[in-house]
Amino acid sequence: MAEFWLISAPGEKTCQQTWDKLMVATSRTNNLSTNNKFNIPDLKVRPQPSSGVTDTLGIEGVDSKGVAQYMADVLEDSRDKVQENLLANGVDLVTYITRFQWDMAKYPIKQSLKNISEIISKQGTQIDNDLKARASAYNNLKGNLQNLERKNAGSLLTRSLADIVKKEDFVLDSEYLITMLVVVSKTNYTDWQKTYETLSEMVVPRSTKLLFEDHDSGLFSVTLFRKAIDDFKHKARENKFTVRDFQYNEEEMKADKEEMTRLSTDKKKQFGPLVRWLKVNFSEAFIAWIHIKALRVFVESVLRYGLPVNFQAMLLQPNKKNMKKLREVLYDLYNYLDSSAAVIDAAMDIPGLNLSQQEYYPYVYYKIDCNLLDFKKHKNVYIGVFSPLSYTI
Repeated sequence: MAEFWLISAPGEKTCQQTWDKLMVATSRTNNLSTNNKFNIPDLKVRPQPSSGVTDTLGIEGVDSKGVAQYMADVLEDSRDKVQENLLANGVDLVTYITRFQWDMAKYPIKQSLKNISEIISKQGTQIDNDLKARASAYNNLKGNLQNLERKNAGSLLTRSLADIVKKEDFVLDSEYLITMLVVVSKTNYTDWQKTYETLSEMVVPRSTKLLFEDHDSGLFSVTLFRKAIDDFKHKARENKFTVRDFQYNEEEMKADKEEMTRLSTDKKKQFGPLVRWLKVNFSEAFIAWIHIKALRVFVESVLRYGLPVNFQAMLLQPNKKNMKKLREVLYDLYNYLDSSAAVIDAAMDIPGLNLSQQEYYPYVYYKIDCNLLDFKKHKNVYIGVFSPLSYTI
């Protein structure tokens, strides 16, 4: 998926001139990036002698990545279809971003910036809480089913034998006789046939039968007198034969099969509604996340460029091979806004500036990475030079 740079620069005589200068510098002559205007409405802002504006810049957004990654977990064997389910307002993410329009119904621009940020924050909390509850219920169901499936798979030494053996394989309801199940390595089949009758004085001759094989071992039955069980187990262990502790109980085996059927049915019933919920709420989360980006760009642009509001927000999709060149061109274009940005080294430890989390440039900049299934979780933290005049949000 694509990476975008959301930037803003102050308007020249008109914002169109700002846009035209960017286009000439980055796309019309050297194909450094594909650009789109990013439409941010005139949000409500008023002068106030306080610095509370930074609260908006630090707002925690909705975790669209978390929803996307959980969708990948739920789809399991169909993970190649995850990306096609990651839509925003019914369109792919790139289309939504490049054609972004502020959602006036969800986030009314007549509200203060602080109120808008609180609306988004509450929405994020609600989605997060719902996701945790739904994920917990589905994961418990899935985990219980996997535990049962795991019992029916793997080595004959450890797996459940309920789906392998049959009633007729056992001597049942006998006061004196019992059928034992023994796991024998394939390399020891001959030894087993030669020695099993001598492992105890009370083994029924010619009573062994091969019931099942996997790639390493075979499961044999053998009948003996109950009083010889301990002696038989001891001698079998000495000869590298493994006696499985198993008692044929039809009721328990039936209950286990019914439980697996029930869990499998319940998982299928929950799967469809859960995927639909994830699709709807991923869209909501992603839309909220992009609105947070827009909100931050607006606030930081006002802080940097002042009032009245006069800036052009622009969305750049860099050509991967020319990212360094694009950054240089943008610096040449906007270094007059803050030449000190050029000498800030991201490795420097400057009190109050957390440069490791958000790069600082002479223009407003926020990265939008649509690779939601891969990129590492991070926070966007504002770093900039504030005007003495701040604004109430």
